[in-house]
This record gives sequence, C-alpha cells and structure tokens, in this order.
Amino acid sequence: MNVTASGGLPDLGAAATAAPADRSTHEAAPLAPRAGVLPDAPALLELGRALQAAGYRFTTVTPATHSRVKGRSDHVWARDLADIFGWSRPFRAEALPAEMLALMVRAGIAQPHRDGWRSTLRASTLDGVLYFHSAYPTSEADAVFFGPDTYRFARALRAELAVIAATGRPVRRAADVGAGGGPGALTIARRCANAEVLALDINDRAMHLCRVNAQLAGLPNVAVQRSNLLSDVPGDFDLIVSNPPYLLDKSERAYRHGGGELGAGLSLALTKQAITRLAPGGSLLLYTGVAMLHNDDPFLRRIEPLLAQAGMSWHYEEIDPDVFGEELDTPAYAEADRIAAVWLKASKPLH
Repeated sequence: MNVTASGGLPDLGAAATAAPADRSTHEAAPLAPRAGVLPDAPALLELGRALQAAGYRFTTVTPATHSRVKGRSDHVWARDLADIFGWSRPFRAEALPAEMLALMVRAGIAQPHRDGWRSTLRASTLDGVLYFHSAYPTSEADAVFFGPDTYRFARALRAELAVIAATGRPVRRAADVGAGGGPGALTIARRCANAEVLALDINDRAMHLCRVNAQLAGLPNVAVQRSNLLSDVPGDFDLIVSNPPYLLDKSERAYRHGGGELGAGLSLALTKQAITRLAPGGSLLLYTGVAMLHNDDPFLRRIEPLLAQAGMSWHYEEIDPDVFGEELDTPAYAEADRIAAVWLKASKPLH
C-alpha cells in the first residue's frame, strides 16, 4: 500500500507559511491527489476525529448544484470547515485550527494553492457518520464517489434492514459490492453488529478511505477487500447490496462508468452473480440508475426472466424518476427519455 508519511506533527508555522512561499508554480495545479499516493491513514483518522469533535456536518450535492453554489458566492477563500472540507474552497491557515492544518499536512491532503491551501478530500455526513471521499471536482480516474445517490441508497437500505430485523432472521454475512467510501457497508454494520460485512471494491483509493471511515465509525465488523464484483470472494451471503456506477462516462472513470447498454452493464452482471451467491432466504438490494428508452425500462426487461428462472421473489420500483438529466444532452443518451433511480429487492427462497 502506498501512503504518505511523516515522522510527526509539523511545526504549524512551517506548514502555514514556509511551504506555500512561492505560489506562482501552484496556481494552475489541478486539485487532485498524486497518482498512486494514498493519504496517511493515522493522520486522516485523527483529522476525522477532530472534525467529529468540532460538530462538523456537510451534505454533498450534485456536481451541477455544487458548481452553481460556488459560482454565485461572494467569497472565494473558505470561511469555515464546511467551506474547506465540503465545498472544496481554497483556504488560508487562519481559517481552521492549527492542529487540523498540521494533520492535513501529515495526511498528505493539504495541496498548496496560491498563498494558501486546498483539501484533496471532502468530508460528508450521513446518518450521523462522517465519510472522507474525493474533493470537487471528481475528475481523477480513481475518484471516490459520494453524493445524492448515496443518500437515497442509504435511506432505502435502512428501511430494508428494519424489515429484515423485524423478521428475526439474522444477517450473518453481508457484502457491499462497489463499496466506495463505505456508506452501504457501514450502514449494515451499524445495524447488524454480529454480521461479517465485506466492503468490496477494485479502487485502491476507495478501499483505503473505506477502512478509515469504518474506523472513524467504530465498526470493527467491516472488512475491506479487493474484488471484481463478487468474483474474488468465496461463499454465500445473507445480504448483498450495491450502488454501482450506472452512467456511460466517456472517460470511463470507475466511479461513474457502468458499461454495457446505456450504463447498465455492471448492474446486470451483479444481479446475475448475486442470484448464485445468496444463501437460502438471502436478499439482493440494488440501487441503480436506468436510462428509459421510449417509455420502456430496458434493465427491467433484462432481469425479469433471470429472476423468474431462479425462482426469486422480488420487488422493483422507481424511487426517483429523473436523475442526472444533464446526461440527456450527450450523444450516448440521444434516444433516452430520462434516467431513473430504481430499487430492486430480490430474495432467494428458504428451501
């Protein structure tokens, strides 16, 4: 694992003034972590705890809304922690406690910017838990996603977990496929304390941040593992959940690009795998997006025969009829009516 490290807390005077002495070489630098270099986990964990102690809260919006809010503001430099860690604004040293800046420098997430700094990570809160994820804009190939889809996914997941708990059937083993920063895995782990919860991904940066986020939440029952969907982990699961990428991204960034027919490739592949990997009585909970074509749902048409053949009981619904509408302006979606967020619950018979 590649990490940045430091022998100890830097002197804040050096961190705040000496490092950014010549900003002319940094003004045009992109806001992105160095390729292959991951944040120092102990320092990032300590920074997360400091943010928690400060009562930090932030809700991440769509990129389009983020751009609008930043563009209409009367200030450029950050004025508070939400500006720094939420809105990804540049900041000067006096905008945050000295100890936090020192931890950012140690963690390797304080990027020089003019006569100040910018954070290469954001921090968002969901259900009382703090999550580190990629800063805005998420242009890098290994960006770690967090946004409105995450909140919809977690809300639907919490409702299903309440239903499962009411049945008295324990969840002993669960997997969050394409876990990213871990909101699905951590939501399960908080409500199924005796379950082994696997957070699966192929993105090193996502796995690294997921481990830190799980530690911040105090959830030792989350195990982060590399896996291409479910292909690289053995055994059956009582619960498989996923919020996979579902768009066609021309840059094929891992957090956005679903591949296949109008972005449905990963969702379809996961559904096929999950059918064979659920324990008796186990459930797949899938949040994804579907490009509707001429008032038709092509993803539903593909999964209906698969679920019927496997004898699954299932429920499918649109939970938001219109998301990422700006994608309809791109050539890939020239024939699409809309993109809808959908929720699939598919359960394997007990016998």
